[in-house]
Amino acid sequence: MDRAIIKNKLKRYIKIVRLYSQFLFIYLHNYIYIYSNGRIGKTLAGRPCLILLSTGAKTGLERKNVLSYLKESNSFCIVASNGGREKNPSWYHNLKSNPECKIQIGKNNFSGSAIQIHDEEYIEWWSKMDNMNKGGYSNYQKMTKRKIPLILINLT
Repeated sequence: MDRAIIKNKLKRYIKIVRLYSQFLFIYLHNYIYIYSNGRIGKTLAGRPCLILLSTGAKTGLERKNVLSYLKESNSFCIVASNGGREKNPSWYHNLKSNPECKIQIGKNNFSGSAIQIHDEEYIEWWSKMDNMNKGGYSNYQKMTKRKIPLILINLT
């Protein structure tokens, strides 16, 4: 077999293993953070994480998602990147349907109301969030045609 073919196959294999490992790591982190009731997992790769508790748009049931965030004053910014996929994440639709939500950071619980960020405020928050994520959100934006929404949760 040609060396170039072997090298290409090896590169693809490594890429698949790396993606699977990242998915497994994030899934495991989320599971531990939620089921330890916030005692373990407040950060992931140096970024702060919160547990978003929203009401399902279709079911009305409580949904939990672990998301990285940036806090300013009494507001928390989260990004509906969905890993660069073409559709917004389910939690985004939940918050659009019912903006009242709760967040948990560690053992601390807060109530809030979610709004979508637009215009100049969007540009400002996007820059901050992307810097915090070391350009990761810009990479996600390149992968999708939709404009990735930013949500601000204001504590009530």
